Amino acid sequence: MKEATARARTSTESLTERLAKFFPDASPVRIPVQLTRESNQGTPISENTVIEFGTPHEVLFTSELPLEFADILHLQNSDGTLDTDACVVALQYNGRRTAVAARFTQNIVNWIVKSYA
Repeated sequence: MKEATARARTSTESLTERLAKFFPDASPVRIPVQLTRESNQGTPISENTVIEFGTPHEVLFTSELPLEFADILHLQNSDGTLDTDACVVALQYNGRRTAVAARFTQNIVNWIVKSYA
């Protein structure tokens, strides 16, 4: 009898893609933004990231900032067509990077279209 070996399937699915499964309306996008949040000391901390998925009410991205549920974040793209606050509604930790879902704090009509303008 011959022995057979098979490679285990490895998931190439990103952290953000896994989180997006909990948001059925999420569409893939690629929108570079600056993400800012107030630190515990009251000084803002920020990083550049990319919104990878969006719904009419949420954005999903990865971050290296120390974020927690209900944190208020400010998101702004380079031309200012997206310049708004969002509240963290879901987190998925994985080492240094965290997949984040944040819901806009106000209604933004057609934000995905505006961000590409």
